[in-house]
Amino acid sequence: MVHAYILVQTEVGKSSSVARAVADLPGVSSAEDVTGPYDVIARIEAADVEDLGRLVIAKIQDVPHITRTTTCTVVHVSP
Repeated sequence: MVHAYILVQTEVGKSSSVARAVADLPGVSSAEDVTGPYDVIARIEAADVEDLGRLVIAKIQDVPHITRTTTCTVVHVSP
């Protein structure tokens, strides 16, 4: 299983509706409005990196009022 955080920028005043729409997508475990340079942060999970890419490109980036996304894949580094 692959996990990632998706940092989302939205059109002004649209963060709440974008967070709700993203949260309803399969594979999204949470999506919340935040303050700062990003408007929404979502945590997603997928079977592999290819599925993760499909979820971001085909589903999340298709949500209306999103202007930009940044994907931060979770890594587990052993000492």
